[in-house]
Amino acid sequence: MSTAIWWVRRDLRLTDNRALAAALENAAQIIPCFVLDPHLLNSSRVGERRKAFLFAGLAALDADLRARGGRLIVRCGEPATTLARLAAESRARAVYAERDYSPYARSRDETVARALPVPLVLTDGLTIRRPDALLKDDGTPYTVFTPYSRRWRSHPPVTPQEILPAPRILSVPESIAGEPLPEQPRLDVAALFPPGEAEAQARLRRFTTGDRAPIYAYAQARNFPALDGTSMLSPYLRFGMLSARQAALAAYQAMESAPTPEHCAGAESWLTELIWRDFYYSILYHFPHVVQGCFHRAYDAVAWENNPAHFAAWCAGATGYPFIDAAMRQLATIGWMHNRARMAVASFLVKDLLIDWRWGEKWFMQMLLDGDLAANNGGWQWSAGVGTDAAPYFRIFNPTAQGQKFDPQGVYIRRWAPELRLVPERYIHEPWRMPRSEQLRAGCIIGQDYPAPIVDHAVARQRVLEAYRRVRSD
Repeated sequence: MSTAIWWVRRDLRLTDNRALAAALENAAQIIPCFVLDPHLLNSSRVGERRKAFLFAGLAALDADLRARGGRLIVRCGEPATTLARLAAESRARAVYAERDYSPYARSRDETVARALPVPLVLTDGLTIRRPDALLKDDGTPYTVFTPYSRRWRSHPPVTPQEILPAPRILSVPESIAGEPLPEQPRLDVAALFPPGEAEAQARLRRFTTGDRAPIYAYAQARNFPALDGTSMLSPYLRFGMLSARQAALAAYQAMESAPTPEHCAGAESWLTELIWRDFYYSILYHFPHVVQGCFHRAYDAVAWENNPAHFAAWCAGATGYPFIDAAMRQLATIGWMHNRARMAVASFLVKDLLIDWRWGEKWFMQMLLDGDLAANNGGWQWSAGVGTDAAPYFRIFNPTAQGQKFDPQGVYIRRWAPELRLVPERYIHEPWRMPRSEQLRAGCIIGQDYPAPIVDHAVARQRVLEAYRRVRSD
């Protein structure tokens, strides 16, 4: 029987999987194989929590395959050598995989293609629209989101007919053996984010289906971290437990079914976030230097202060600014952070502490379940004012005003910074302004139970503006 290898990478799903579908079209037997790549697993940018989510997701995929008569083959080693050995062992006709766009992924795939005795066939699927297919009229890539979004939306919407169903039956050669998954880190990632395709599909349905679907309130609720106003799908999109194309279809369908224009605006706002994801993949693909430095290279010369004590306080959620600290503690506790909070803490690190954005970007990659190079890098460069945005460096979030606007009653703050739970609402965003008597009543002595602010925002604002202006004037 003809055999093909489905090289599982960031597509831990059976539904709408073009690499799997292409393999099934060309072979009677499929070997689903995940390669434990030491380069990735041992990277300083990969945290234990994300590994745990990955390994649990692989176990879920294996269970889904076994329910259809298949199984997941896990091999450990350098991908080119490992896959070449498996191809020879199984007499596979080809290896099929979903195309990836990071510099490492592209280099790895070129190496694998040279080493394989059979073709390496790469399919679409990681993004909704391919980075090399969405270009300006002159053939150059977009570098500003708004015109990119207009061109993106000018393409036909995703239709139900485009979503590939999961196969009912899979056949894997009995002679092919795999290795056990590494012992999973003892971190509870399943409480808030149960891994696997079934959970991803259920979350998408809950978020997008029905007249009262949360997607319809997304435009308003998305900025308030105390609300359950987001899809919480980012870890599943990160590992391809849900296809981005299916997510886009759900957004389009919600827009079509929206009972009012306001409801439609909510669904369209969520679709915009998916377009941002595609945009950052396009930037990463066309401008790979962003992995190491600023999109606008002139900002590589910014004179960062890089105070280690300030960085440690930021990581620990001990800056003395409640909204910032709550967000950083949320990240440390569950491996996820609300997007509004991500922007606020990134601005604080770069603009208030004058710490190189790459320090924060790496910390996020170490801590986040949904840590994704393209989106994380793009978001950090946007916050730092060194990326593709048209109005960059002088955007400086006030860490106190961010909390006052998006967590006005301090619900989010009290949830993640419990030492502030008894602080009166009028002081919850500026606890250092509490009189001593109020501090005693709240059981929160500033400088003892909760830190005083490590920087003065007004002073820090002028400092960072001067640092950026010196670069711009050189």
